[in-house]
Amino acid sequence: MSPSPSFDSLQPRQFADALHALRERAPLVQCLTNIVVANFTANALLAAGCAPAMVDNAREAEGFAAISAGVLVNLGTPYEETAQAMRAAVRGAEGAGVPWVLDPVAAGAVPWRTSIALELLGAHHPAVVRGNGSEILALAGGQGGKGVESTAAADQAVDAAVMLARTHACVVAVSGAVDQITDGQRLVRIANGHPLLTRVTGAGCALGALMAAFAGVTGDALLAAAAATALLTVAADGAAQSSHGPGSFAVALLDELHALTPEALAARLKLA
Repeated sequence: MSPSPSFDSLQPRQFADALHALRERAPLVQCLTNIVVANFTANALLAAGCAPAMVDNAREAEGFAAISAGVLVNLGTPYEETAQAMRAAVRGAEGAGVPWVLDPVAAGAVPWRTSIALELLGAHHPAVVRGNGSEILALAGGQGGKGVESTAAADQAVDAAVMLARTHACVVAVSGAVDQITDGQRLVRIANGHPLLTRVTGAGCALGALMAAFAGVTGDALLAAAAATALLTVAADGAAQSSHGPGSFAVALLDELHALTPEALAARLKLA
C-alpha cells in the first residue's frame, strides 16, 4: 500500500511570499473558460493583481498560451471549437513550459465533456487539476455529481485525489468546506471560506484561474494551488462580514481580493 501523504508541508509565510510574487509580477493568464463566468473570472484576476486574457479561439489559443504565464482550461460550457482551442492551448503551453490548470466542470455527469477531460488528463500534463469532490471522483472512475453540483464532500475524494496526483504527476485540488490539495506526497487542508461562495456563479472557476496565475510565478504547483485557494477563501471570509447576500458578496469578494495583503493572508489562513 502506498504511504499516506504528509500534512506538514506548507507554512503561512510561503502563502504570503506567493501572494507578494503574484502582485510583483502581475502574470498574464490565458483563460479558456465557460461563457457563464468569463466576466467574473477576468475581474477576479484583475482584483488579485493579474492580467487576464480570455483567448479561447482555435486560431490563437496555441500561440497565446506560449506567451502566457499560466493557462486555465475550464470545461464549463464546451463547444466543438472551444474543445479544439483547449487542445491547442495545451500544446502551446506544454511546448513553452507554461503551467496549465484543468478544471473538469461536471465531469462524470455528461459523457462528452468527461471524455475531453480524460483525454487532456491522459495525454498531457496539467500542473493542477481542480474540481469538487464528485468531479475528482469521476476522473478516478467514479460517478459524477448533480450537474455542476457535487454530491460528495471534499474529504470523500482525498484518496482519489492522491491516486490521480501520483498517476499523472500533478497536483489535485478538491474544493469543499475544507479544501484538500495534494501532490500525492503532501496534503494541504484549508478551512477558510464561507457558504456564500456556493451562491455566486463562477467562484470555483475563478479559483482555477488564480491557480494558473500562482503556478506561473511560484514554480511549485502545490503551493500555487494552495495559495490560490487561500487567497479566495480568506477573501470570502472578509467579504461575508460586509455583505447582505449573494449580490453584495460577489462585489465584496472582488474588493477583498484586491485589498488582501500578504501579511493578512498569512495571519488569517486556517490550515486544518
